Amino acid sequence: MTTTRAIKDELLATRPIIVKERIAELTSILRFGGGLHVISGRIALEVEVDDVRAVQRIRKDLLEIYGVRAEAKKAPQKFQASKNPVFLIRVMPGETISRQLGLLDAQRRQIRGLPNAITTGARGELAATLRGAFLVKGVISHTGRATSLEFVCPTHESAMALSGAAGRLGISAKVKEIRAQIKVLVREDDSIHSLLLAMGAKEAAADWLELRQHREERANANRLVNFVDANLRRSAQASVNACARVERALEILGSSVPKHLKYAGELRLKNREASLNDLGAHADPPLTKDAIAGRIRRLLAMADKEAARKGIPGTEAGLPPGAL
Repeated sequence: MTTTRAIKDELLATRPIIVKERIAELTSILRFGGGLHVISGRIALEVEVDDVRAVQRIRKDLLEIYGVRAEAKKAPQKFQASKNPVFLIRVMPGETISRQLGLLDAQRRQIRGLPNAITTGARGELAATLRGAFLVKGVISHTGRATSLEFVCPTHESAMALSGAAGRLGISAKVKEIRAQIKVLVREDDSIHSLLLAMGAKEAAADWLELRQHREERANANRLVNFVDANLRRSAQASVNACARVERALEILGSSVPKHLKYAGELRLKNREASLNDLGAHADPPLTKDAIAGRIRRLLAMADKEAARKGIPGTEAGLPPGAL
């Protein structure tokens, strides 16, 4: 089964080469995994990650692209919600780099969505934006038969921006608020596969296809079993109904029943679960399916006609409750 950890491990094992894609990924990581804070009157840019490789990646991009050195330290254990260690990365002062990344507007306020520069960029930049968001706030969730790939977003505007980036890549994503959290959800099988490929998780995408195929095969097998079971139940019920009507027909007609029809009726009662083909084969001499069916049909019709003449219940009176 494809796991969140396996996807993140694969994404962290590869690095984008194009500078614009590195910037898009870095900006997305900082937007979804962190924020801007004022410390001693100065703006600090902070982000939390749960993998030391992500720490190295962020610090490397900040230094190589912008010449900015970022501090990194392990968060105290009491503040950690997961078993994995959490690392805090801080750029202080962070106003200049925040403006360069487009995370800060002209009024020194953190933007509520994502910078237009990356949400309107090339396909590689859009994919890098999704990859960055997944590295800090992404999860693949398996609940029963359903699977979804989810991003937890800090604001509704950032969720809309991320959903729009996915849409421009042909990936169906929806924004929903679930238990006070704003999320971008990708639930369609094809969209999950496309998203994994776009982010660069090729092995996870292959595993997902295998899981999807296995799930479809299991569903088809279950449908076939249910279909066969339903047919068997219908056949069994039809046999019970047929025998009940035949018994009632023989009771109504008594000694007046023609011998060849009586023979067919008694043959039906002696072989209650047999098909019409098998029933004909049991006859002496053997009869065709149509011949045995015709005789039983005439037996029932004759009995119903006789019952109507006498003013008594017909062959359907012998059916079990709820059979009609």
